[in-house]
Amino acid sequence: MKEQYFNPNNILEKASEIKNIVQKNSYPKKSLSFDKDNAVLLVTDMQNYFIEPESHAYIPSVKAIIPNIKLLISTSIKFNIPVIFTQHINNKQNAGMMSFWWNDIITESNPLSKINREIYINNSLLIKKSQYDSFHKTELEQTLIQLNKTQLIICGVMTNLCCETTVRTAFTKGFKTFLPIDATATYNYDFHLSTIRNLAFGFSPPILSNELINLIII
Repeated sequence: MKEQYFNPNNILEKASEIKNIVQKNSYPKKSLSFDKDNAVLLVTDMQNYFIEPESHAYIPSVKAIIPNIKLLISTSIKFNIPVIFTQHINNKQNAGMMSFWWNDIITESNPLSKINREIYINNSLLIKKSQYDSFHKTELEQTLIQLNKTQLIICGVMTNLCCETTVRTAFTKGFKTFLPIDATATYNYDFHLSTIRNLAFGFSPPILSNELINLIII
């Protein structure tokens, strides 16, 4: 089931290929307008649990998206776009269906639960979550309201689980969402393509990280 569909040499080509596949079925036909003054960057679950090869949950394509995520983070900071990190942490009380489905949970005592030090920015806002959805029983929505922000850039892992679920909830709560194709990853190409295809039809426009960065810096 796992494959490395993104690598440092092909990620732009592969992500562009995905964008071209889904773009003809994307709605609305006009692009959502991006407003950096109303945006927040949400870096989803970039934990060693998914990044380190010794972990059973390792995502083979994850190393290829790290440079794009780091560039999104540094550009956001430079242009005063708030950056929020999420960390998936479970215990027996809050795991719910996560423990049933996966037969394993990411506990706080697990050293691999930490956000990768190459990515995390010290003193950044960190939201701990227990489900795929970054809004579920967290302070994310209230934080966005307090910041008076209406747009959300979502990157990280996994494309078809936490990222997709968060995009869908953000949409229902009235936030415009942007999921850069080459700044998120999952276990295989089919999962990734399916998520981008579905979201492009009714939730979030297909976009590349360099396109978003260009919109931030102009």
